[in-house]
Amino acid sequence: MAGERAAIRYAKAVLSLATDNNTTDVVNNDMELINNTVAQSKDLKDMLYSPVISSSIKKSALLEVFKGINPATVNLIDTLITNKRTDLLPEVASKFITLYEQQKGSQIATVTTAVPLTEALEAKVLAKVKELTGKDAAIKNIVDESILGGFILRVGDTQYNASIANQLSKLKREFTIN
Repeated sequence: MAGERAAIRYAKAVLSLATDNNTTDVVNNDMELINNTVAQSKDLKDMLYSPVISSSIKKSALLEVFKGINPATVNLIDTLITNKRTDLLPEVASKFITLYEQQKGSQIATVTTAVPLTEALEAKVLAKVKELTGKDAAIKNIVDESILGGFILRVGDTQYNASIANQLSKLKREFTIN
């Protein structure tokens, strides 16, 4: 929990700096690149979390992997390395993207399903989110086979759980109570 709060503070600081410099779009692209790259590379993730690898090696590796990023993003990496918080980089990137979307008046709707969403279902989800919140949204689909079927929709602080696993869990609680 403390890591999440720290990540939000870092993300807000970078967003503020990017807004002052009129580079929010560029920094958002950097954060999406960082978020996607770290999510896809186990080695990069392991390096960020490793207490054995020195800060100088982490810095040179990150700057090599993310060549051509905005100075505000480089500043963030320097700050995280100085404060020995490189493990927060993926979460800071994720929080930045969310804050950026909110600033633009848009939002990210996270949909967890047992199978990947089809284009038709994605369009229905986008329409429903627009109807419920009055804002446009981008869809982030997470595939989690453990929910068995149905979906879990999360927009901002609101979550709607229509998964089969959740329904089975409710049914199990009903039977154990009676």
